[in-house]
Amino acid sequence: MTHTPPPVPASLEVLPRDLSAYRQGNVGVDYVHRFESGRPGPHVLINALTHGNEICGMVAATHLLDTGVRPKVGTLTVSFANVAAYESFDIEKPFESRQLVHNMNRIWSTEWLDGGEQSPELQRARAMRAVVDAADHILDIHSTSQDVEPFWVYPAYERNAALALAIGRPPVHLVMPQGLGSGVPLIQYGRHGLDGPGPGTAVVVECGQHFRRSAAELATAVTLDFLAHFGLIDPPAEAAPKAPQRRFELLQTHLVHTKDFRFARPLVGFETFAKDELIATDGDRSIVSPCDGCTVFMPTREPIVGREAVYLTRPI
Repeated sequence: MTHTPPPVPASLEVLPRDLSAYRQGNVGVDYVHRFESGRPGPHVLINALTHGNEICGMVAATHLLDTGVRPKVGTLTVSFANVAAYESFDIEKPFESRQLVHNMNRIWSTEWLDGGEQSPELQRARAMRAVVDAADHILDIHSTSQDVEPFWVYPAYERNAALALAIGRPPVHLVMPQGLGSGVPLIQYGRHGLDGPGPGTAVVVECGQHFRRSAAELATAVTLDFLAHFGLIDPPAEAAPKAPQRRFELLQTHLVHTKDFRFARPLVGFETFAKDELIATDGDRSIVSPCDGCTVFMPTREPIVGREAVYLTRPI
């Protein structure tokens, strides 16, 4: 017998706040703020709210703006991406403000951005395209629907791995040798999606469950770590202790194909499976583990046809 666990009630420790004061940016794009030091150095983009219900990024970005963080060298850009979805938040349905039409973290390809389809997310991505193009280094701040250990996500380029390992927190890494498998995320747009010796890095940090205070605190801390790593601000007086690093390679991405999708047992993330063990059924399809020690990342909390069901990995 297979089943899907019932939705877990959200622990709403951190809620959205009014962002209208941040609408007027200074680069000709709403909700985008750029600060130049006047000294040589990298251009770093801190991006929040790629998904409208991932509140921790909003907390980190508003912290930078509210406390007047300015770069010692180079350029700092702070952006709020899918504000339209964020503003649709309903406390009775807190998970549903992730997106309005499209997943804004799957449409960063020329096919989507130059295509004829329209949606609030595509309109916003097109408006932000030059902002992303301009950045040397990108931190895209996310959170998870389940209350699991935070982790990095990045294309399997040495420059990204070196960055995440140097920062050291969170200590878990999801590495994508072949991309995400369900679309093109922001961190793989343009030159950031190309391997090679170039200096630019682009990573996602998944900070924990959407509405946990701990996720907001980690997002802020990692943001400051990221800026300090590139010399834009001074490092913290006390460095965070570095835990042993654990790295996982993305093997397969599975989408939900039918309304009959079911996991074989309740999953929240980081569960392991033996080779050929049943993970889920989806109509007449079976999803089985491709290897011993297969580790599940981001199993869907509520299956929706066309969206991601689960990511299957192996420890590196």
